[in-house]
Amino acid sequence: MNGRFIAVVGPSGVGKDSVMEALAAADPRIVLARRVITRASALGGEYFEEVTQSEFRARSASGEFAVSWSAHGLHYAIPASVEAHLHDGKDVLANLSRAALTNAKDRFASFEVINLTASSDILAARLASRGRETVAQIGSRLARASTALPDGISARVIDNSGAIDQTVQVILAHLYPVRV
Repeated sequence: MNGRFIAVVGPSGVGKDSVMEALAAADPRIVLARRVITRASALGGEYFEEVTQSEFRARSASGEFAVSWSAHGLHYAIPASVEAHLHDGKDVLANLSRAALTNAKDRFASFEVINLTASSDILAARLASRGRETVAQIGSRLARASTALPDGISARVIDNSGAIDQTVQVILAHLYPVRV
């Protein structure tokens, strides 16, 4: 039995990484995809593999990435190694850009999308508190918050404005419904 590739999307500051870490901690059927990013790890945020732009291009050319994309002046990828987890029946959560969803849907046989949302006030506060972006960059990220999903992509929309534990329980109930 193969696992599902579950893309987690939503605007910057919605809490994708925090929710994903809490989901993986709550259920052993879930593993996290460790993204490869051309961002300095010293800037904080999620646990990711830092690479240079030239290393990213070389690895992409050699087929090491299942999905890759560019956003906010950076390059991102999900390593092809996640396919081993899927083959073992694990569900893999990956923080994806909405722009990468179509490619991911084409790549993975069992594919789902969770679209996290939160109010613009909450997003702005979270972005400011992480201290990685300038005021102008935060404004740019907030302007993209309402970007629609690509045609042909459906998602389970979940509000992450409240307590993370509540969000996790809603997602787990969606992913693993109790069958009577």
